[in-house]
Amino acid sequence: MTILVTGGTGLVGSRLLRRLVDAGVDCRALVRPGKQVPAGASPVEGDLFDTNSLKRAVEGVSAIVHLAAVFRTQNEDDIWRGNLDGTKNLIAATKAHAPQVRFIMASTGLVYDADASHPGLEDDATHPKLAYPASKIAAENELRSSGLNWSILRLPFVYGDGDGHLASVPPLVARFKWHPAKTFSLAHHRDVARAVGLALTGVMDECIVNITDDAPTTLYEMASLVGSPIEPSAEPLTDPWMGRMDGSLSRRLGFQPTVPTVYQAAQQGIL
Repeated sequence: MTILVTGGTGLVGSRLLRRLVDAGVDCRALVRPGKQVPAGASPVEGDLFDTNSLKRAVEGVSAIVHLAAVFRTQNEDDIWRGNLDGTKNLIAATKAHAPQVRFIMASTGLVYDADASHPGLEDDATHPKLAYPASKIAAENELRSSGLNWSILRLPFVYGDGDGHLASVPPLVARFKWHPAKTFSLAHHRDVARAVGLALTGVMDECIVNITDDAPTTLYEMASLVGSPIEPSAEPLTDPWMGRMDGSLSRRLGFQPTVPTVYQAAQQGIL
């Protein structure tokens, strides 16, 4: 099996790519010129808007793991271009040059409506208003209607391996004035890799699947775990299900997190 990974130098992709290589998987990574990939992976220089590089990247692969995304910017045009137009280009290249591959795309739990009455379920109607989740839903729809063999993994707050994501919580709380009791579904990088590995077997074909650990965690707890406590509050929490996903489907399909809680990750020293 040869796998193409996009976004292989990002926060999630770099850690996934290293784990795939360590597991002996033959990996290619679509990367911009000058970017480094783990030893053992084969770089293909280019990007999602370079037709020739996409052709080189997809030819001969048996699966694609599409992680490339634009998120941390205020420029909505860049977000839509990267997440929707870039995905359209990758889909077109795949249909033209590798139509039999398994195409796995990472999406986000942020697609679920903030005022939901329960943790997000894969078949819930979604009406995201922010550019990032809205562009990911649009990209999901492109893939679902492409005729390719697809699966979509909606990822939660991903952390671990010293990536600094948990450490970003306190400044984000201050910036957006989030309630400290706001609770998010989480997953360690180890379990993102585990979910992708399961999807590569085909058990998630034609499915949208929420990937979560076993213990949604409050912002207050996350901040405390990284040694930067935030102010507590007893004020009522609005939109209590925002950030929460139901992981029942993933469990039925065979996914079990190896790091079931962020507290276990702290005990093991793998934050």
